[in-house]
Amino acid sequence: MLDSFESAGLGWFWSTDAQGRITYLSDSAIERLGWAEEDVLGAELGDLFELENDEGDEAGNRGARPISFLLRSRNSISNLTVRPVDASSEVWLQLAGKPRFDKAGRFLGYRGSANDYTDTRNREREATRLSQFDPLTGLANRHRIRTRLSKALGQNRNMKRNCSVLLLGLDRFKHINDSLGHQSGDELLKQVAARLKRLIDERGEVARLSGDEFLVTLPDVDDRGDLGELANQIIQMISQPYSVGGSRAIVGTSIGIASAPYDGIDTDELLKAADLALNAAKQTRASYRFYSSELKDGAKRRREIEEDLRDAIGRNELAMHYQPIVDASTHKLKCLEALMRWEHPVRGSVSPGLFIPIAEEVGLIKLLGEWALGEACRQACEWPSELRVAVNVSAVQFMAGDFPKVVENALQATGIAPSRLELEITESVFMGDPMQAQRIFGELKALGVRLALDDFGTGYSSLSYLRNAPFNKIKIDQSFVRGSTERDNNNSAIISSIVSLAQALRMETVAEGVETKDELELVTKLGASSLQGRLFSFAVSQEELLEYIGEGSLTYEPRGPERYRADRRTEFRRIGLVHDDHRYSVVLRNLSKTGALVEGLMDVPVGTQIVLDLGGGQLAVATVRRSSGFSQGVEFETPLISDGADGLCTRHRVSPYHIEAAGKPLASLPDDPFAVLRGAKPGTEPQIKPRAFRQADLSGHKACAA
Repeated sequence: MLDSFESAGLGWFWSTDAQGRITYLSDSAIERLGWAEEDVLGAELGDLFELENDEGDEAGNRGARPISFLLRSRNSISNLTVRPVDASSEVWLQLAGKPRFDKAGRFLGYRGSANDYTDTRNREREATRLSQFDPLTGLANRHRIRTRLSKALGQNRNMKRNCSVLLLGLDRFKHINDSLGHQSGDELLKQVAARLKRLIDERGEVARLSGDEFLVTLPDVDDRGDLGELANQIIQMISQPYSVGGSRAIVGTSIGIASAPYDGIDTDELLKAADLALNAAKQTRASYRFYSSELKDGAKRRREIEEDLRDAIGRNELAMHYQPIVDASTHKLKCLEALMRWEHPVRGSVSPGLFIPIAEEVGLIKLLGEWALGEACRQACEWPSELRVAVNVSAVQFMAGDFPKVVENALQATGIAPSRLELEITESVFMGDPMQAQRIFGELKALGVRLALDDFGTGYSSLSYLRNAPFNKIKIDQSFVRGSTERDNNNSAIISSIVSLAQALRMETVAEGVETKDELELVTKLGASSLQGRLFSFAVSQEELLEYIGEGSLTYEPRGPERYRADRRTEFRRIGLVHDDHRYSVVLRNLSKTGALVEGLMDVPVGTQIVLDLGGGQLAVATVRRSSGFSQGVEFETPLISDGADGLCTRHRVSPYHIEAAGKPLASLPDDPFAVLRGAKPGTEPQIKPRAFRQADLSGHKACAA
């Protein structure tokens, strides 16, 4: 019966003596393993077979405990997966056996069974691989990367080592899917994955978490300079064109960066920190952000605002204010733009720049937009009939299929003439379905309302939509008006081009954000037909507006500064000032994009060139333009820019100066603004150390004791 069992291939048998030497192994098993009987009988079982590794025995991993160690315990064994030592082919067996003893209790050896486990094991390994790797890109999937990251973080805590993660989100990937199809989208993801694997190489591991999100883990890396350089390389690499399905596709990426143990000590904390940083980076697109505690606080505030916003209408906390739009030549009131205001009972006034994006994200914008449209039309009925009301329309609200019906209902409910209602629409509506956009435009024009193109020139669309979109007005974004009178500024040329384009298309133009008299003079000279800005009036409540209209005058006199001056932000914090090979501690009092006011050094000559260390890796090259006692006004070599979250930040070169970091002098830094952060830990100041710090003079100028 046993012979029949063996010859049928249903299983094999084996036995050993008390010393672990093989006394029997089925002939079919010896044949399957490619051995000769004389090489097997008498050999120790532990010399012929080795155990499977805990890690799955990938590519030559060895080091499991030998079989002889297990046999010495003289316990029963079952489902023991082994393979021949130095086998020429991949063959795996599963062993089971029991120890044998004589009547005196002396150990005689083992008897057991075996079966060919090769096919089963290969199927299990493939199933395991599929459960740990993304089938599209071949990268690690969410489950695998979380498991490996958790293991690494646990080891790092014990060994006091660091680890960083980069969370990537592709920009405009949905547009590729929608325009080229999902098959092209999948091909694009595979090419992105290949580029990431090639760039990261052996430095870390790359995983695909979901649709267009990727994660890079970097063990033993926390230097923000190195992380910033790598993030820049990834952004540049990902943004290179792709060829998918015979078409050319371009996407970008935003990156959030977090490091353990500074930003989190376990997997959930670290990934949450990276996700918050990624959300901040997406505000500006094609950029990266490091996690900071401010981002966590901001996310908490956003959740609270979202909860309160849902009840704001019912609690009558929302109101409409109106900012005048005047004729450029006569300054007579022509139209008023309706702006939503939220007065929270606890937080006070909440900025629309904060709650409107939240409303769009959580699906409340249609409700808010419908209320704003009805309220603005109702209140406009109390104005003189020649005045129009302009209402901003979110792209989300506009592309809803029922938007024309919402407008029609507002007109009918309030009785306002359609020609008095002006809908301000941004270029972003053309990023969706162009056919649906054209249909909605047609239905709105059939109602008789006017259409204005808001924030012109700041979106992502081409000019082709102007051929068919029935706009009555183009609004010149305030970003082109602000600073247009400064020297070496191209804004005036852009304004002139927009005005010429609008005139050719027989459209009106409105210059937004006019705040100084020199800007007023310029935009009027360039031909803008209407003006809007604080030079004429801030947004006012309905009561204030009716009071002004009741006085009988609809003309606004410009009141404001004569010339444009960059906004200044009041500060009071210590920063570093670097000159030659010395670093001084000074107090920053005012900060704008073009300059700053610092205090702490006495009688510094006008024209002295310095570097301001603003903290967080932000360096600004500057020249002293005004000096009075221990107060100096400095002008930046390159204007600061806004990062969308933390305010002003520097992203320009510091090449004219030699700064000493971590005790080692640096050469000029033409392309490396992160060099001063070598060795700096997240959340700390850059380690800038002069060769010989002196509380003495700045090239011969006395330092103020304060």
